Amino acid sequence: MNAVIRAASYDDILRLPEHVTGEILVGQLHTQPRPTSRHSHVELGLGRELSGPFDRGAGGPGGWVILLEPELHLSGHVLVPDLAGWKRDRLSEIPDGPIEVVPDWVCEILSPSTARKDRRIKLPLYGVLGVKHAWIVDPVAKTIEIFRHDGEHWLLITTFADQEPMRAEPFDAVVIEIKYFWPW
Repeated sequence: MNAVIRAASYDDILRLPEHVTGEILVGQLHTQPRPTSRHSHVELGLGRELSGPFDRGAGGPGGWVILLEPELHLSGHVLVPDLAGWKRDRLSEIPDGPIEVVPDWVCEILSPSTARKDRRIKLPLYGVLGVKHAWIVDPVAKTIEIFRHDGEHWLLITTFADQEPMRAEPFDAVVIEIKYFWPW
């Protein structure tokens, strides 16, 4: 007897406990607990470094909307990247609910429970959906991988490590000091 697998729905996400984040990726529900303190520290640091010069235009070019953990509803998928950014002309108004506009940039911060999903499911899916830039941050290895999508594949542009200052697309107008992301 063949079992029928039901595609996940948004109602499945709404039924999750508050401390659990849910995503629907290629029809399947994926869940994970809220991020660890170390993960949150890196996420907040990146958000702070990018929002000033790119979101508010303080010491940088502005022109972007940068959000922490936005809920994206894109082509039947529900994704929650750790950070995402849109050029302001593509997302001129931030909706009160889920966002249905493909980001120009996403960032995933790896943890032992999400690394495989982030690399093997979400990164390819972001490319198919039309995201042009992605960063993968590994707090344990203290690295940030910079990717650009060429329309068919993700290209690894460069990797920054540990204490080195970072100038990385699409935010290469400003140097980012990554050494503050991992004080351990």
